Parts: sequence; C-alpha cells; structure tokens
Amino acid sequence: MSTCKTGDEHLKSLRDGRTVYIDGKLLPDVTEHPEFRNATRSAAALYDFQALPENVELMTFKPNGSNRHINRAWQMPRNHAEMVERRKALQAWAALSGGFLGRSPDHLASSLVGQCMGIEVFRKHSPERARALEAYFEYASQADLFLTYVIINPQAERTKDWGQQAEDLVARVVDEDTAGITIRGAKMLGTSSIMANEVLVANLQPLKPGEEDLAFSCALPMNAKGLRVLSRKSYEAHAVSVFDNPISSRFDENDALMYFDDVKVPWDRVFVYRDTDMCRAQFHDTPGHAYQNYQAQIRLSVKLAFLAGLARRVTEAIGTTRIPSVAEQLGYLAAQVGMVNAMLSGMEASGSQFGEWYVPNKHFMYSAQVITQELYPRVVQAIRDLAGGALIMLPSSISDFANAELEAIIRKTQRSATMDPEHKVKLLKAAWDAIGSEFGSRHTQYEMFYAGARFVTAGHSFRTFDWDTAAGLVDDLISSYDLRSGFERVASASAPGS
Repeated sequence: MSTCKTGDEHLKSLRDGRTVYIDGKLLPDVTEHPEFRNATRSAAALYDFQALPENVELMTFKPNGSNRHINRAWQMPRNHAEMVERRKALQAWAALSGGFLGRSPDHLASSLVGQCMGIEVFRKHSPERARALEAYFEYASQADLFLTYVIINPQAERTKDWGQQAEDLVARVVDEDTAGITIRGAKMLGTSSIMANEVLVANLQPLKPGEEDLAFSCALPMNAKGLRVLSRKSYEAHAVSVFDNPISSRFDENDALMYFDDVKVPWDRVFVYRDTDMCRAQFHDTPGHAYQNYQAQIRLSVKLAFLAGLARRVTEAIGTTRIPSVAEQLGYLAAQVGMVNAMLSGMEASGSQFGEWYVPNKHFMYSAQVITQELYPRVVQAIRDLAGGALIMLPSSISDFANAELEAIIRKTQRSATMDPEHKVKLLKAAWDAIGSEFGSRHTQYEMFYAGARFVTAGHSFRTFDWDTAAGLVDDLISSYDLRSGFERVASASAPGS
C-alpha cells in the first residue's frame, strides 16, 4: 500500500453502490458516467498530487503512531508556524483547479479539525457523543476521507419555523433504539457529495426549543441504505469539450439535495442528539466554523489570483495591456488580490491559542468573508469590462478547427500580437467558462452566498468585533473635557488680545 492515499484508491472507494439520481435516472457508477466522470477524476488527482514523492512533505504529515501520511488538512496546528505550513498545502491543492473546487476534501476536514479542538463543548453536551466524534475523527483522518456536509434545510415556507414545515421536508429523528437513531427528510446543499466518501449531517441554521427532533448531528457513508442523492444539472455533461469548456468539463463539483428515507444511524456516528443549542455550539462554541471558513478564504486567495491572471492574459491577447486605463484596472485587480492575501496573513498572524491549539483571528476571518462575498462579482465584472466583445466572437466549438476552410478563416480573424490564433481562442474560451457560462454564473452565486446572505456574514462580524475597545476610543475623547472646560476654552479664545 502507498504511504498516502492515491487517486486510484479514491476512485475505487466511490464505486460503493451509492444511490445517485440525475435526469430521472439512477446511476450505477458515478466514476464512469458522463455527468461526473471528469469531476471524480479531478478529485482523484488531488490525492495523486499529494502522493508524488516531491509533494509528500508539503502536502502531508504522519499522525502520532501512524505509518501512513495523510493530508495536512487534518493537521491541528499548535502554533502560527504550523498553521502557515498547513495553509500552504491547502493553497497547493486549490491551485490544481484554479480555486474552482470550492468543496475540496480540505473543507470538511477543516471543520472537523475545529470541532475536535473544542471537544470539551461536546463533552458538556454528552460524554458519549464526544467519544463518538473523537473516534470518527480518528477514523476519517487516518483513512484520509473526502467528506461533504449538508447543514442547511430545504427552502420552503420562510414565515414558518423549521419545526412547522410540511411533514418529512426537514430531516428529523423519527425513531431510536439501542442500536441508534432513524432519520427522515431532506438536507442541502450536498456540494461535492458525488465524489465524497461520507457526509456530515448537521444544523447550521438556528433551532428553537421544541424542535428537538431536528436537533442532531451525525456522519454517514454515501452508500448508506435509504440515502438518496438528487443531483442538480451537470455542467460537465453539457460541456462541449475540454478545449471549449476547460473548467466546467473537469471541475464541476456539483450540488445535490439529500433525502434520508428512514436512514438508520448507529450511536457511534451520532455527535449531537436532541439539543437545539448544541447544534449551534458544534460550530460556533468550537473553532469549527472559523476553521471551515478560514479554509474557504485560503481557496479564494488562489481563485482570485487565477482570475487576476486571466484578466492579464485576456488584455495581452487583445493588445490592450499597455493602455493606461487598462493598466489601472489591472493594478486595481492586483490590489484586491493583495488585500485578500493580507487579510489571510493577518488572521493567521493575529491568531490565538484555544487550549493547546492555534486558531485564526475570528473577526479578521469574518471581515474577509463579508468583503470577499461582495468582491467576487466585482472582479468578474472587471474581467468582462476588460474583455469586451472578445468573449463573444469565438468559434462555435473545437469542431470548427476540423474544417480546413473554417480553420483558415479563424487563423485570419483571431489574430494577436502575443499569441497564435489557436492559443487566443483557447484562452478566451477559458475566460468565458470561468465568468460567463452557466458554470461561471453558478460560481458567482456560490461565492456570494456559500457562507450565507450578507446579513448572516455581517452578523458574525458584528458579534466578533471588539466594540468595547473601539467605543472606548470615543469614550476617552468625550471624557477628556466637560461643559465647564468647553466654556473656558471658548472664553479664552474670545478674550481681548487673544
């Protein structure tokens, strides 16, 4: 066996009989079906990358007592240096997809890392549930599993509480016995569930007393009996070719609704049970939420650098780079990428100890989240402005190059001072795939809302800001004078000879 997980191992693990539906059909093997074949191989490529001898030290580490290397996403940093070491591995993984795999394996690993750092929170809830989480973390990390999660309830009647929704809509506990619990209902958004090994089921949205049937957290293998995965449209399946759709044809991580049709969960896979506040505490009283969104900012730092590089190459292709107004726009894009990297470094450098573990500055992380969810669509719009009509007048598909007469016209009309016509078309099609295609539009929507609407992310920022210190600066100024001293100053200024 290899010293660390490989792509072949991961692909083999996905051939487990899971129940996945798309276009009304049940798929027998997600690794071979046209809807998901390339995406699952892109996931496998992550493990092949970490298994390369020259990458093992960068990407992996050996847990105590283990002979097998696992990805650094499972590493629990004890200091700033270890946090930076871990971040560099996550950025290297993100670079393989230009940051377009938003729910790569390091996302859920990061969430569980943070939750296990706060294991005392679980112990207060239940010693048994805490032991279950610790044992699961040991299992998942040692196997270097690809995990996804479903922590959001299906959108339905917004004026009603979750416990008041239609029967069997929201996943809930419908039975329990000495072996475990039975759950029924739906959860979303199972991003990357098609290529994941297991799913964490939890509640990120607030629950109220009286909604205890909904208040649980557990982990299940993707082939669990009764677990049905309803995939959204596959952008990969609708891609013309890798040449025409180089990103969507390979990096469509997909999203899916998961329906639990009386799924049995053994007690050793149940981490929270019938405690509405513990569902919140699982993420927010532990570093779980901070770590999973810190990972999202790490990935976004790579994605924004990719988009800035794309903008530069587009202007080179159409010969506008040296125009002062274009250089200004590129410089502004570069500054925005630099800002995100600075915020990333800041949340690491100003992190703090959480017991024996080192965690990023939570307010800096939430600040970055608020800013970047509005920054992303502006970056996309900037590239659209820089590209202009160049993204519209492109060959219909790679097939045009197979027609000698059409190819001759393409080579005459797709001219560039810096690249040959084929490369220019290739580049501009990549740009359209990233920012203008249906896949690109999904990514804009994703980056704007994956962490919640603005009032949600701004609320996290509001709660974690040091208002006492900030308001104290105002109080210090106000307390430095009073009504009498104010009049004295006015009187002094208006006295004769002053």
